[in-house]
Amino acid sequence: MSKASIEKNLTEGNVVKLLIQFALPFMLSNLIQSLYNVADMLIVGNYSGTAAISGVNIGGQVTFILTNIIIGLTVGGTVIIGQYLGAGDRQGVKETIGTLLTFLLIVGIGFTIIMLLLSDGVLRLMQTPEEAYQQARDYLDVTLIGTVFIFGYNAFAAILRGFGDSRRPLIFVSIACAINVVLDILLVGVFGMEAKGAAIATVISQAISMILCIITLKRSDFAFDFKLSSFKIVKERLLTILRVGIPMSIQNVIVNFSFLVLTTIANSMGVNASAAVGIVGKYNGFAILPAIAVGSSVSAMVAQNMGAGEIERAKKTFYTGFALAFTITFIVFVFTQLFPEEILSIFDDDPNTISAGVEYVRTFSFDYLIVPATFCLNGLVTGAGYTLVSSICGVLSSIGFRVPIAILFGVVMKKGLWGLGLAAPIASVAAGLILMIFYASGKWKKNIVIKN
Repeated sequence: MSKASIEKNLTEGNVVKLLIQFALPFMLSNLIQSLYNVADMLIVGNYSGTAAISGVNIGGQVTFILTNIIIGLTVGGTVIIGQYLGAGDRQGVKETIGTLLTFLLIVGIGFTIIMLLLSDGVLRLMQTPEEAYQQARDYLDVTLIGTVFIFGYNAFAAILRGFGDSRRPLIFVSIACAINVVLDILLVGVFGMEAKGAAIATVISQAISMILCIITLKRSDFAFDFKLSSFKIVKERLLTILRVGIPMSIQNVIVNFSFLVLTTIANSMGVNASAAVGIVGKYNGFAILPAIAVGSSVSAMVAQNMGAGEIERAKKTFYTGFALAFTITFIVFVFTQLFPEEILSIFDDDPNTISAGVEYVRTFSFDYLIVPATFCLNGLVTGAGYTLVSSICGVLSSIGFRVPIAILFGVVMKKGLWGLGLAAPIASVAAGLILMIFYASGKWKKNIVIKN
């Protein structure tokens, strides 16, 4: 397999065509990866009931926050690798990959140990309903044991995307998802292992996905050889990864923490409200996939173009991405407003859960009209290396808007899930305004990752 089959030059050719070619596999990868938890919910819901759904949702929320810490660092890796490729610095690429993988391995093991010790306290802090507590504990503990595999897959996927390759991550995650569904049916449906069985299926499938990724890359003319001697930390590269990646990790944690607050508030409203918020959260994962995929594709393309000094091409990438993402999410918004009951009934046939979910999704879904601009602006800023700006924006919108709005409307004004749903679109508007101001300033045009 030639080196050209691994790397893709995103600094030349038609921007629209390249963006679609990159974004489509990325979107499909995220779609399939979202099926992990959705498959857990559907199968657990059909075989084990509402308490198990709530348990999978709550346990999954905690694991998701840990995963997003690492995703922040891997996004930093994607940006740095992309910029080094654009600049033609092969040594920088190799050292960045080795440093990123070594650092993530150490962090993954550390997180696993710490969170296993704290899992009980975290679930109590989240006001987990008693009838769902054991399910949530089982799901969380098992997925924590598989943290290294989840971190590993996300690291390799991010590295490949830095090389301009979004096709291989799609292949790996597709295989893993198929295995996950089969194991879900076997462990939950046949052996009755409920939430724990769903968690075991998820961990095994993620491990297989990571192993397939390593095998494929070892057989390719890849920049990293996977020898033990190559797993080392180069101080200069680590500092760059941390400088670019830590702001993204902080942003991811704060943003997901704000959604955790929404889950906690819903938990206090009872098991039906808790399950409804979990179901809408899983549906939302699908609904905003186009905006996420296009925004991340904008980031990867902008990174290579910034490394090559192609500023105008980076701007064109942003405009193209926004038009593409908005076209799709507008259709999703209309569909959600027209058929909320039908969407929710796919996950649970409890009329009380469906009623609560409709109330929540009516206001929450307005977020679908705003996230295309927010995600694509964020992709431009991140690809340019200004992850600190992106982080500040995400933190302000979450702590300054999402959490206070959720508490104000959901608790203080007693608007229930309708008020809780308002928090997401209002926070997205705030984030978009901050990013637009930074974009208009033109400061993002100065490269701070590669200083030629």
